[in-house]
Amino acid sequence: MGKLNPKFIVGIGGSAGGLTAYVALLDSLPSNTGMAFVIVSHILPTANSQLAQILSKHTKMQVKVASTAMPILPNHVYVNPPNADITIENYTLKIVSPRTRGNVQVDIFLTSLAQAMGVRAIGIILSGYFGDGTEGCKLIKANGGVTFAQDASAEVDGMPISAQASGCIDFVLPPDKIAGELQRLSLL
Repeated sequence: MGKLNPKFIVGIGGSAGGLTAYVALLDSLPSNTGMAFVIVSHILPTANSQLAQILSKHTKMQVKVASTAMPILPNHVYVNPPNADITIENYTLKIVSPRTRGNVQVDIFLTSLAQAMGVRAIGIILSGYFGDGTEGCKLIKANGGVTFAQDASAEVDGMPISAQASGCIDFVLPPDKIAGELQRLSLL
C-alpha cells in the first residue's frame, strides 16, 4: 500500500434524514485520520445536488463529487453524483450512469468496497428508508471489515434497523460517536 492510499476507505450510506447524520459525523471527525470517506446518498435522478457544497462547510477535508477514474485519497470526502452507481477498484472510483436500479446504490458501493478493501473496509449505515446497505455491510463483515449503524438518533430508522437486524453490525452509535470510533480505528 503506497503512502498516498488511505488506511481505510469508509463507505457511508444514507437517504431520508441522512443530511443531518452526515453533518453530525463530519462535524465530529478530525480532518487527518488518513481515511477516505465515500458518501452514497439516495438522490433523485434529476436532482441538482448541492450535497458536496453543503458538506464542505462541515469539514476541513476536501469534498468532491465522485467521477470515473478519480483516485481515492486519504483525508478526502467523495459524494455520489445523482443517477449513478459508484464502485471502487484499485483505489479508484468508477461511476456508472444511469444507475442500474433505484435505491440500491449503497449496497452496490459497499459490496464493491468489501471486495476491494477487505479488512480495510468500513461501512456506515445512517438514516433512511428500507434496507439499502444491509447486503453490503454483510459482505464487509464477512471480509473482515468493520460496520456501523446509526442508533435511535436516526430521523428515519429503516436502513439502520435493517442493517442491525442482519446481525452484521459491530457498532450501533449516534454519528458523533461513530466519529470517535473511526478515530480510534485510524490509530490501529
